[in-house]
Amino acid sequence: MAYATAWASSVNRAAEERGFPVLEVPLAVPFIAVSQEVAASVQEDARHRLGAQLQVFGSLRWLVAEDLDTPTLLRRLERLSGYDVYLCTPQGRPLLPGVPVPDPGVLPASADAPPTVPGGFVLPVPAPGGPAGFLVAYEREGAQPAGLAVVQHIATVAALRVAMVRTERETLRREGAETLAELLQEVLDPETARRRLARHAIEGDTVLIVVRGATDEALLRCLQDQPHLLLTWGEDRYVLGSGELAAEIGGLPDVAAGMSRPFLPGAALREALWAVSKAVESGRPVVRYGDDSTGRWLPDDPAVLTALAEHVLGEVLRYDAAHDSQLLVSVRTWMERDRRTETAAAALHIHPNTLAYRLRRFGTLADRDLGSTGALAEVWLAIQAAGTLGLTD
Repeated sequence: MAYATAWASSVNRAAEERGFPVLEVPLAVPFIAVSQEVAASVQEDARHRLGAQLQVFGSLRWLVAEDLDTPTLLRRLERLSGYDVYLCTPQGRPLLPGVPVPDPGVLPASADAPPTVPGGFVLPVPAPGGPAGFLVAYEREGAQPAGLAVVQHIATVAALRVAMVRTERETLRREGAETLAELLQEVLDPETARRRLARHAIEGDTVLIVVRGATDEALLRCLQDQPHLLLTWGEDRYVLGSGELAAEIGGLPDVAAGMSRPFLPGAALREALWAVSKAVESGRPVVRYGDDSTGRWLPDDPAVLTALAEHVLGEVLRYDAAHDSQLLVSVRTWMERDRRTETAAAALHIHPNTLAYRLRRFGTLADRDLGSTGALAEVWLAIQAAGTLGLTD
């Protein structure tokens, strides 16, 4: 009896060390009967796991045939698998809309880390060029978890959904850029423009923002949760959306942005370009058209603005173009700095005597005495008009 007890104790210790299940029964039972029960249990578990795997594969059919949104798809997969599922980017941000993100502390340092974590698994979500993010699956209380293979299949389904969402976003982005280009060229009738904007969830008053000093990638990250259109044109990025976008864009490092008043295609482009030039000059991240106390009183009619600029600055503009000089820029800088010659010269990186010469040359060409209050006011308004029309740098 003592031998049997010692043997049983030894078996229990060995089983515990190796993680083997041990079945203890109070009566003598033939070994074959015990074996049959264990085999039946294993087969039942295997059938459950296989069934879960097949149904996860079937989710691809749901995705296409039923046009499920991402949260609904993931909820079905959770019920099938016996896990609560979380998704995130490698940085811990949301990977798919409507799907919760896990605690960042559970994320592995690399995609090659072991998948097992306490209570579940962490797996990379594959994508071209490297993982799109990570899937974290925790066993649900009271559920029968289907195992690692099923979680791997869910990660594959999530990867497919990520690819679909990225394709949809890229298609919408291209369509949005085409729409914005057509709006700026004024080739869309109002009803068509309204329908196009509604497709991008843009409604109500919108503004045009011209952005300098930011990449497409930085803007897309900044505005990913905000309805907008984005067009890259040369070194500038053109963003159309609500006025609230300015606060997001203004938070980007080393950015200069100019914002128009509520969007009117032709006027908005001129206003935003004028405002972004002011942002570059002043070092402010965002300048809104009309923020200055003088420019707001200028008329909106381009013909009137053109006439004012030509009447006062025409000869100066032609001289600058012919001689690659900077008379207009010099006078504008001088006036913006309250006619302080040394301060303006420092901003222009020239000697004060050089600036004094340019001021005299400007006065001769414009036939205006910059010492006269009336002439000074007229020149300042003309410079604002030229800026609105995009005639100045």
